[in-house]
Amino acid sequence: MDRMPSGKHPASPFTPLDFQLVLLRRMADHNPDLVEDARHRLGVSVPDMREANKRWQAMIRSPRARGAASRYRSVLGAPESVLTRRIGDLDCEARLWPVPLWPDLRFEVLLAPNGAVWNEWLVRAPGAAGPALRTLSDLAPWSCTVDEAARAFAPARPLEGTAPTRWGLGFTAPDEAGVRRQVVAEFTWGLLQRVAVSG
Repeated sequence: MDRMPSGKHPASPFTPLDFQLVLLRRMADHNPDLVEDARHRLGVSVPDMREANKRWQAMIRSPRARGAASRYRSVLGAPESVLTRRIGDLDCEARLWPVPLWPDLRFEVLLAPNGAVWNEWLVRAPGAAGPALRTLSDLAPWSCTVDEAARAFAPARPLEGTAPTRWGLGFTAPDEAGVRRQVVAEFTWGLLQRVAVSG
């Protein structure tokens, strides 16, 4: 993977590598060690990551900002695939892009019929095998997506995230002894970051 030079000029194009740094920046609060390993794999510095996040925030807050759907196409290129998702009574368009850091995942942008972006997060790639989620010990950081945890430990209730791009799920899951525990799972960009267990 190409290395992004340190001190990249702000006027240079915002690339898929930059976008991966934005994803990582939000995850660093919960899993700094995993983020550090990923940063080394990408061959970038901490200032590179900060700069990418700064530029992303400026892009989305600019008065001249593109709509979210066109912004992702501008940064990530044409989607790898476009699928139709049925949400209630509506047919929505799901656009998926590869994310080299997580080869079995895709970044999904879900569009309502009017073109508005409803959701932006990581999902399992079509055809990729998801994790076997049976007990609390299977819920390791970065092991699963929101929808995988919700299916595995149904019924799960959605919880308000603590910040933009964060989601929560509440559910019960068995521990290694088979005792069912109350769990709150936290996700960033749709990927599991941590779980809190009670009961």
